Amino acid sequence: MSMGSNDDNHQVTKNHHLTQAMGHAFDGIVTMLKEERNMRFHILAALGAVLVGWWLQISTEDWLWILLVIFLVFAAEFLNTVTEAVTDLLVSHHYNIDVKKAKDVAAGGVLLAALFALAVGAIIFIPRLLVLLR
Repeated sequence: MSMGSNDDNHQVTKNHHLTQAMGHAFDGIVTMLKEERNMRFHILAALGAVLVGWWLQISTEDWLWILLVIFLVFAAEFLNTVTEAVTDLLVSHHYNIDVKKAKDVAAGGVLLAALFALAVGAIIFIPRLLVLLR
């Protein structure tokens, strides 16, 4: 069977149209939302940040920072999931110290992104919330 064969109705060749590529990208987002608990947590945290930002009427510049860290965390979570899936596939879901290292480093990237998001949120939201509490 050749690499371009489509006997099982699954695409194995390069996308030929932008709409085809966008469909696969959308499928990936849906998969993340369905299968990754941490991604659902990140979505809830992002919605919380957006609601607080809207309530506090933050500036355009602050919105840019909030959106940057939201999408940074999302991207890190996507890359972490790719790392997990590919490394598990490579070792047939058996323990391997190098796979553990790759997974730990990818998870560490998500943690760093999330900590950065918390720091940005604290810098933007805490002073405004303190003013409201006075």
